[in-house]
Amino acid sequence: MKILITYSSKTRNTEKVAKAIFEGIPSADFLPISEVENLDYDLIIIGGWIDRATFDSNTLAFSKNIIKKNVAYFFTLGAYPNSDHALDCVKNIDTLLGENENTITGRYFCQGAIDPKLISWLSTLPSDHKMSPSEERKQRWEDAKSHPNSEDLERAKEFAISLL
Repeated sequence: MKILITYSSKTRNTEKVAKAIFEGIPSADFLPISEVENLDYDLIIIGGWIDRATFDSNTLAFSKNIIKKNVAYFFTLGAYPNSDHALDCVKNIDTLLGENENTITGRYFCQGAIDPKLISWLSTLPSDHKMSPSEERKQRWEDAKSHPNSEDLERAKEFAISLL
């Protein structure tokens, strides 16, 4: 079976997860999205980071070119993986990939450290803004700093093996 593992990563969180997935399937082609030249694969494993409850713009654009394929996906996000936000991301990405008649064979996601530039910007928002840094939000940002951790990466590798 010909397999592609591809990803987009801003802060290296998603890249770390992609590498763990590649450890589980070392026979796969392993490329950043920007280097993928064709989609002639039996399984495409695509990864990105979350922006506005879906894939980042690079992964989003790339995903729209995947048509009638077996696809698995993974992502990292600043929110907790058991949060409503994470579930919204899964729904949105399932819809995105389903629109082109792809068959989704698996999903993996975990928390990842948030870009410090984003935290800096969010910290400037007025207290009445819905994204302002509440104590709960600050705690989540702090918790996210330690992810993806070794357990997240081991689960990513297990996810990869399960796809075979």
